[in-house]
Amino acid sequence: MSEPFDARSALRGLISHDEPMARHVTWAAGGRARHAYRPADTADLAGFLGMVRADEPILMVGLGSNLLVRDGGFAGTVIFTHPALRGLRRSDDGTIYAEAGLASPRLARYSANNDLAGAEFLAGIPGTIGGALAMNAGCYGAQTWERVARVATVDRGGRLRERAMEDFAIGYRHCGSRIACDEWFVGAWFRFEPGSGVEARARIGDLLRRRVASQPLRFPNAGSVFRNPPGGHAGALIEAAGLRGFAVGGARVSEKHANFIVNEERRASATDIESLIVRVQAAVKDRFGIELVCEVRIVGEAAA
Repeated sequence: MSEPFDARSALRGLISHDEPMARHVTWAAGGRARHAYRPADTADLAGFLGMVRADEPILMVGLGSNLLVRDGGFAGTVIFTHPALRGLRRSDDGTIYAEAGLASPRLARYSANNDLAGAEFLAGIPGTIGGALAMNAGCYGAQTWERVARVATVDRGGRLRERAMEDFAIGYRHCGSRIACDEWFVGAWFRFEPGSGVEARARIGDLLRRRVASQPLRFPNAGSVFRNPPGGHAGALIEAAGLRGFAVGGARVSEKHANFIVNEERRASATDIESLIVRVQAAVKDRFGIELVCEVRIVGEAAA
């Protein structure tokens, strides 16, 4: 099998093959990626993408907190952003620039420490800035793109660009590109208002206490599995359908929060998890006539 890149070229990142993705997703389950690349920085990522075959499937992965790779694996190249793309700085125009691999809670803390308000909700998002942009992540009434001034992207040819919000179709837990080519986020400029750092840090602390009290954080999980339907809450519907604690193989609907699926004993397969997702959707549809939309991204091939 040919390589998806010119291995003789002077890349500064790390290339691996047959990468076990269970190590890189918060569910601790799933198959392997055919290839993986850990870029040294944004410029190295751009250089790498410029060498990849045009037909090579690409998957950008941050902390893997909203991802499931099927047991048959991903027949393409995974690019890990978190090890290197973690830059964070204030810009001359008053915005904060955060790279795609930066953990979202770090932006919340940085904002508070610079006496800015409005970023506190990001402390409750257990992923990276890239993932938050890609799905318009949010919690406690706030969403990522409400704070975005503009974004930085890279395309398959390795070209880096700045894009405006108008280049994307933004919705609830959704971000669709209006650009007719493959592009990925490498960073974004965020705008927050002046405020009290003391008050912002207090709000972050309160939010994290609420999160610990209400979510099953002791077990491998991927956060909320389903989007909340209009006017309702997915967790309440799942619980009302009698599915709290329901299990398929090693995957179980959390008894603490029914919109979470946990891998309590770390023995669930990706097939178990996906099968449970489908069972939950069918039960809620049958009982209430509501189709729950999966918030988690599921990629790859089923096990042979």
